[in-house]
Amino acid sequence: MNKIVIIGCGNVGMSYAYALLNQKNSVNELVLIDLDEERIKGEVMDLNHCLPFSPNQINIKVGNYQDCQDATMIVIAAGANQEIGETRLDLINKNSVIFKEIIRKVMKENFDGIFLIATNPLDIMTYITWKYSKLPAYKVLGSGTSLDTARLRFIIGEKLDINSKNIHAYVIGEHGDSEFVPWSNATIGLQKMTDFISPRELNDIYLDVRDAAYEIIKRKKATYYGIGTCLVRITNAILNNENSILTVSTYDSINDIYISMPSILNKSGVKQKINFNLTEEEKIKLNHSVVTIKNAINSIEL
Repeated sequence: MNKIVIIGCGNVGMSYAYALLNQKNSVNELVLIDLDEERIKGEVMDLNHCLPFSPNQINIKVGNYQDCQDATMIVIAAGANQEIGETRLDLINKNSVIFKEIIRKVMKENFDGIFLIATNPLDIMTYITWKYSKLPAYKVLGSGTSLDTARLRFIIGEKLDINSKNIHAYVIGEHGDSEFVPWSNATIGLQKMTDFISPRELNDIYLDVRDAAYEIIKRKKATYYGIGTCLVRITNAILNNENSILTVSTYDSINDIYISMPSILNKSGVKQKINFNLTEEEKIKLNHSVVTIKNAINSIEL
């Protein structure tokens, strides 16, 4: 039986829950945990009313931390939201305190499943989860640059009038301002991306992807539909034992950080990372991301 527990049921958590109901999957039970229990009771009622027309039949309920004991996956979307003018890293002190308490409560129930993290600053919160849970690194991952990669493929597909599913390009590094696109590895079908788009246009696309969250937050205060769908995609890759490649935040033992790279996901969690060559310029950009994440981790008391 596949049991999912969502901790933190604000916009992101509920977008994930709603997306789960509307995409065919193998989830049997969905448990919602949040500080505002009355609102969550209402959310559970509302979600249950979707089931007659949903492709899934999921047992949905309000829960508590005891429900974590036999969970297949715990998805954490709790924490302070990114405000207008804030970077993801600005959230680090607020959310690190929240996460320490959440992980303590979860592990008190002897949880031994897979953690999937959606809270910003994503790579640091995923690292904190791994550090405090003491679970093997392959069982702890973050949504990483999966949403950034989806944004990238959408923008390119729209520009070239090509189905975004046939665009093979990734955003890697920090889920934040130091993320980048290794264009040397980007293709459409088997043809190099640079055969279709000029270097100047590629840089404009990258900037649009990097700044997309800021633009959305400026207009509607938060982003949640995109990440909700990405979390479902990651969930299905794991539960269905797909061995699919997604850009999630995984542990880098050399640098002792979590950072996003294309990785193979299956029922165990993170099976392995995909190795690929970078240009010298891309290596510098990746190192910048590594240093940014390291400095952020070192700025908090673990």
